[in-house]
Amino acid sequence: MLSACLLLFGCSSTEAPPNLIIIFADDLGYGDLSSYGHPTIHTPHLDQMATEGLRFTQFYTGASVCTPSRAALLTGRLPVRSGMADDRVRVIFPPSPGGLPTEETTIAEMLQSAGYATGIIGKWHLGHQEGQLPTSHGFDYYFGIPYSNDMSPATSGGARVQTYPPLPLMRNTEIIEEEPDQRLLTRRYTTEAVAFIRNHAASPFFLYVPHSMPHIPIFASDAFEGTSTRGLYGDVIEELDWSVGQIISAVKEIGKERQTLVVFTSDNGPWLTVNLAGGSAGLLRDGKGTTWEGGMRVPGLAWWPGTIAPGGTTVALATTMDLFATAAGLAGVALPEDRVMDSVDLTPVLVDPQQEVRDMVYYYRGTRLFAVRKGPWKLHYITQSAYVGDAPVTQNPPLLFHLDHDPSERFNVAAHQEEVVAEIEEAVRQHRAALVMAPSQLRVPAWE
Repeated sequence: MLSACLLLFGCSSTEAPPNLIIIFADDLGYGDLSSYGHPTIHTPHLDQMATEGLRFTQFYTGASVCTPSRAALLTGRLPVRSGMADDRVRVIFPPSPGGLPTEETTIAEMLQSAGYATGIIGKWHLGHQEGQLPTSHGFDYYFGIPYSNDMSPATSGGARVQTYPPLPLMRNTEIIEEEPDQRLLTRRYTTEAVAFIRNHAASPFFLYVPHSMPHIPIFASDAFEGTSTRGLYGDVIEELDWSVGQIISAVKEIGKERQTLVVFTSDNGPWLTVNLAGGSAGLLRDGKGTTWEGGMRVPGLAWWPGTIAPGGTTVALATTMDLFATAAGLAGVALPEDRVMDSVDLTPVLVDPQQEVRDMVYYYRGTRLFAVRKGPWKLHYITQSAYVGDAPVTQNPPLLFHLDHDPSERFNVAAHQEEVVAEIEEAVRQHRAALVMAPSQLRVPAWE
């Protein structure tokens, strides 16, 4: 396979392949950035990223909660294929024994094999027992916390959480601090990310920055606390925006802006049940934990001066899983051939926002397929809201929405679109017939 750089961007075959930076917010909603319509949260650096790059309006994550979403991004596969989905235990907890299987190939492993320096700064949440940390999955360097910041006896009053060990801050495989000051996490991650960029200016690198914020409990540093008209949540988002500005400035400082693709997105939609401590999905329905649009459609920005034309907006369907194939194309390496991949190379869309590279999006909640999108149409087999006590509801017949006409999923048009329903159900039948689910790695902890 020739690299995407050579095929699409006219790079010399003797040039180093492009760098890749993925910045992954935690629980950031579709409506939380000013470039996506928020009226009071100011995100000038992300707005500039959109002005200078490409804004996706139909960008999806691989799951609506942390662990399976991260697995999907890093492996380019639906979480049910890697065992990172479960109907009982949806994420990894401190006493959890499981983690991302070593048989899975991550973006980091793929790029590491192509000569890239690889680093992760932030939240991992794919296993923290021996042999499960990022350094066992292709990352040369790791700085961050191994799971969510609320899984800490210092920041949670829950009886179960009080049995957990102190929240560890790690460098590679060593705990360097317990219960770090969470007001400083975003700033410390940013400092580490900037240092990584500067230290690897001479070689191609992959930097993954999965922030801990705005997952609750939310914290901002003294420089940002009390500065947003949206309150503390706005302070947190505006500090994340500052962080993006620092990272892009570092890329420019080393003179690599024309050799670096930067992608900003979120792991899932906003945590609506925490009220003002959570964000907004804008006009989209519901949020984190659901397969309504607000749970899995997220902001998506791509920046690459000289390759991506400034100021573009695309309605092309895309997912975080597609970053795997995109990275493979940039590095000039083949996708794994020994497994089913759910990743599609986005480089045609980066070059021409009018291009389309995928037609289907599958919305899994745990191991069950709740909904599927084909083109503008979305069919719901099962629905569930984010609110505590709301049980899954099997929809028989399924609900059908035209998302271009009705992104808020208010008007069920199934009765008038029988042919569309039949077409989608045939595609789903084929998908299910070919699907091989891996055994769940999200086992119930022994002392939960």
